[in-house]
Amino acid sequence: MHVFSFDNTFEGLLTLVFESYRLKITPDEIVGPTGSQPFLFASTTTITTDDAKAERVWKGIVAHSSEENAHRAYRVFLSELPGVPLLLYRFIRVIIDSPTNQETNFAEPSVLEVHKIHQKVCREAQRTAMFVRFQKTAEGNYYASFAPQYNVLPLCIPHFRDRFADQQWIIYDLKRNFGFYYDLKEVTRVVFDDLKVNPQNGQLHSSIQSADEKLFQQLWKQYFKSIAIRERKNDKVHRQFLPRRFWKYLPEKT
Repeated sequence: MHVFSFDNTFEGLLTLVFESYRLKITPDEIVGPTGSQPFLFASTTTITTDDAKAERVWKGIVAHSSEENAHRAYRVFLSELPGVPLLLYRFIRVIIDSPTNQETNFAEPSVLEVHKIHQKVCREAQRTAMFVRFQKTAEGNYYASFAPQYNVLPLCIPHFRDRFADQQWIIYDLKRNFGFYYDLKEVTRVVFDDLKVNPQNGQLHSSIQSADEKLFQQLWKQYFKSIAIRERKNDKVHRQFLPRRFWKYLPEKT
């Protein structure tokens, strides 16, 4: 049994594919950096991320299918679902090894599964972009946080950078403890060791909130309530389009 270990990055996974070709070894399992032998009687190969090798595999995916298909593989990787690294390894091998474009060959199990997961990740990214609510800080910046089901924050940043290009903001993933800061020029990845935020609802501590933030939240609640049509209320459809896990981060739902 051959086990490949990598650093849990997408570049690391692409490097792993490259090394699999070079070593002529097909992994039976792919694991993260566990630091120990994960299986009895298994031969473990540790892969060191190499950007040049990763780029060659990326270009190979594009050449044998399309650039969109390469981005599809990246989005599926962000799902962080168990077994996804091995699924993507098999998917990439199918794409590169075939003489014809296999990205829509749904008779191939790995292709079908990748497309299914891709739809889920894209749906979560869309919902995140729709349901994020910013809070104004005492410094005049804007802050928003949430805990998405998948690691979709990197996919949402282009939307926020275009939509709020004239504001300084921080968007933070509480589940994965990282975020992005926009300073009107560049977007920078940030990590806070002592974030003054309520992890249950993403609300900033009162000491760093703008003096009128609570007032704006109350006005938004009143507006949301005033435009609702009680006779047309449909809780089932409401939950379908606005899953309950997002409610605690929305002022109008608290």
